[in-house]
Amino acid sequence: MKKVIAFQVAESIDIKRFRKEFTDIENHMSSSDIFYTNENDQYLYLLAYGVVVFVGYDELKMSDMIDYLKPLCKNLLAEKMREEFIINTTTNKDDFEYNEIHISKSNPNVIRIIMLNVAQSVALDYFSKLAEDLMIETTIYTQQLEKYGKINISIKRLQMFIGKVLNVKNRIADNFYILDSPEETWEDEYLSKIDFGLRKTFDVKIRFREIDYQLHIIRDNLDLFKDLAQHRKSNMLEWVIILLILVEVVNLFLEKFLFL
Repeated sequence: MKKVIAFQVAESIDIKRFRKEFTDIENHMSSSDIFYTNENDQYLYLLAYGVVVFVGYDELKMSDMIDYLKPLCKNLLAEKMREEFIINTTTNKDDFEYNEIHISKSNPNVIRIIMLNVAQSVALDYFSKLAEDLMIETTIYTQQLEKYGKINISIKRLQMFIGKVLNVKNRIADNFYILDSPEETWEDEYLSKIDFGLRKTFDVKIRFREIDYQLHIIRDNLDLFKDLAQHRKSNMLEWVIILLILVEVVNLFLEKFLFL
């Protein structure tokens, strides 16, 4: 039995720099991920979207590795997100359970596909948390609109919130490739079977659709907020114009009475 432990530690990890500094022999490498094995039956998998996955490491070794990664990370998370999954190799058939997989074949490629799916799952948890936080903040303003008929937010703060939402959407779009199946699964029937089964187990597509749906709702709300803010700004400009006209009229009256 092997335990897979994945952490979302940051927004991103510099894979190229890690490769230059880490001395273990790599089993697989691309621009977006790097996978290591060693003679102690330990596996280390780093993914550019800020996830590190371990198999065969104890808590101390994992903590040391995460500390080692910190200088290579962009925007470290205050609280790491963690997910665990069990690989059971003492079986003659393949079976997928809620937090465990039984496999009839075990080799580094199979282990990597399993670790990749656990990495995708914890990354989706991270993006789901970002979307949920934005949804909560959006709901605060919709509740204000329902209760008071207006939202208590300045135009600058609204623009900052819009920028925050756009950044999250862009980060998700940039990392959309995390949902893709690796090329190896196209050529190996067993790897394809394991990958497909795990994607169903982790509800990858369903969870991504939920995140996308939340972001669509937030975007629709932001469009409404922008319209309200522009309307409020237009009203302010109208009052400013009315006030200027009033001042001009008063000045004309004063000048006329002064000359009489």
